[in-house]
Order: sequence, then structure tokens, then C-alpha cells
Amino acid sequence: MAKKRDYYDILGVQRNASPEALKKAYRKLALKYHPDKNPGDQAAEKKFKEAAEAYEILSNNEKRKLYDQFGHEGLLRSRASNAQKMDVDDIFEQFSHVFGGRDFFNRESQRVRRGTDLRITLKLSLQEVATGTTKKIKIKRYNTCDTCGGRGAKDARSVTQCSNCKGTGQIQRVVNTMLGGMVTASVCTTCAGEGEIITTPCATCQGEGRTSQSETLSIQIPAGVSHEMQLSMTGKGHAPVRGGTPGDLLVTIEEKEDEHLKRDGNHVHYQLYISMVDAALGSEAAVPTLGGKAKVKIPAGTQSGKTLLLRGKGIKDIHGYGTGDQLVHVQVWTPQQLTQQEQEQLRALRESPNFQPKPTKKRSSFFEKMKSFF
Repeated sequence: MAKKRDYYDILGVQRNASPEALKKAYRKLALKYHPDKNPGDQAAEKKFKEAAEAYEILSNNEKRKLYDQFGHEGLLRSRASNAQKMDVDDIFEQFSHVFGGRDFFNRESQRVRRGTDLRITLKLSLQEVATGTTKKIKIKRYNTCDTCGGRGAKDARSVTQCSNCKGTGQIQRVVNTMLGGMVTASVCTTCAGEGEIITTPCATCQGEGRTSQSETLSIQIPAGVSHEMQLSMTGKGHAPVRGGTPGDLLVTIEEKEDEHLKRDGNHVHYQLYISMVDAALGSEAAVPTLGGKAKVKIPAGTQSGKTLLLRGKGIKDIHGYGTGDQLVHVQVWTPQQLTQQEQEQLRALRESPNFQPKPTKKRSSFFEKMKSFF
């Protein structure tokens, strides 16, 4: 007879583990190795039984003390006079607090089938991101078969009860353990858990209960979405095989780079190049914004690096927290090629006092300027 494993080793806890630690360790193992989640896996079934046995002993103060003192031998002597039959249902009845209710695994095994999600990428311009838009897209997905309504059979007479599981979709087996007889349930391999066998499949879907179809959808894109943000359209994914709930359509946003404007959160930036003359004398310039052209006034004596602020010309916050701004960064353009006459004119001005750099001692840094805008 093989030597029994130590109960603490089975649960993966220290010998001084608290009741909470025992509960957490057992729940993790039971969820991982439960037969419903591992149909036909003998190794998983064995680990599930070991975990149930270990927790049954260690969660009981008296049995734990007996085990700590005498080991498995002490438990065998104690159990000889009052051995009891204990199946899977008994275990979860006793330890329902571990799983949040008696019907935890029943709900898991009887849950409605769900189809897979469908994923697409949607490219948007910065203007579309800023204002929101409606996009029409064409997708190809599995829809419930219109002919058989998703059942997969030609008609109601083309379905018969599975003789292997008697329509339950599960096969139960009784296994004798030290705790007594334990009943385990696994998915029926004959009907794949359906509980019924299709004798004559639907001619349209060939028994799948779904067909591949093309469909055009309208997607509402809210203002303020960002690159790689994911939007979801419930029930617009693939329908599952032979009935159930369709998956979702998951739309990943890809923001196309704008030629002029650069996004920074809900703010946008624009580099405005002006001539030395406009910087010295002052001027007006038309700059692109998300809503079209806008005029900005350039004060006389503007220095390169000055930032002009257009409030509310940025991107609307997706959560409704206002709208960002547009920051216009002024860059004074120094000509790289000059005619002979232009050179002579500039040489005449070179020694003029007004053309000598005179930076103020307390001139604000770039970051201090940024703070003043927000």
C-alpha cells in the first residue's frame, strides 16, 4: 500500500497555518482539480480527492490535533468505529462556506454556453476622436441558424436522449476512499455534455446550430477615446455551437497620427513658425485646430518658445470632465539663405541697440509657463 501524503503538503501550507489559510488553499485546489472542470483526467481527480480529504481533517480542530500528534495511523484507529460514507455533494454541503454557497459547482457545470468574442481594430482620425463619431463596419461572424433556431437538428423528432448519461450530460462514478464512498461527476463523452444525440442534423448548419454570415453594424464612438482603448458591443460576437449566448464584439481604437496636431491626453499641441520680422513687429496667424482654422495674435517682441493658449480647443474628456486646450508653441524661424541686399540690411541693424539680446533676469522657465496655463 502506497504511503499517504502529508495533509499539509497536499494543501501546500505550513503546519501552523491558520483556518483562513487552510480555507484559501483548499478552495484554490478544489476549483483547479474539480472533475467537472477536468473531465476524464484521472490525475486531476486524484488531487481533488486528496485536497478534500486533507481539508476535512485539518479544518476540524479535534481531528487536526489527533493528526498532528499521531499522524495517519491515529486517524485510522479513530475512524475504525465510526466510518462514514461521504460523496462529493456531502463535501460541498459541509464546506459550502469555502465556495460561497452549496450550488457553486452546480452553477458552474450548468451555466449557459457562451460564444467567443470577435475582435476588430478601428482607425480614427484625431478629429473623430475629439468630437465622437458613428462608424459603419462590415463583419463576418457566426449567427444562430435561422432554420433550426440553433438546436442543430432537422426537427424535434431528430433528437434522442443520450443512452450513456440518460439525458443528464454527466457520468457519475462512486470511488471508495478512506473517507468512504465519494461520488464524482464528469462530462459525458458520448454527447459532450448535451444530454441528447442529434440523429438527423439540420441541412443548413450541418448540426452546428450556427452559420457564418456577413453583417453591417453601426458603432457609436464617444468623444475622447484614446489609442488602444477597447469598446464592447454586447452580443455581437460569435454564437456558440448549438445554442447559448453570443460573445461580444470588442473594438480596439487605433488613433491615426495627425499631420499638424499632436495629442497629449486631452490637450493638443501645435508648432507655429513665424519670421523674425513678425516676431519683432507682431502679427496674426491662422492655425489649424480640431474644429477648423483659428486666428492667434502674436504680440510684438515675441520670443521663440513662447506658448499661446487656445482654451477649450482640445479634446472632450470621455468621462465628461470638461474639454482640453490647444497649446500653440511659437518658433521664430531664422532664414538660412539671404540675398546680398538682405544681408546688407541685416548688417546695418546688427549694431542697433534694439537688436542686442536683453533677456530679463527673472524670465520664467518653460515649466513655469506651463503651470500658468492650467
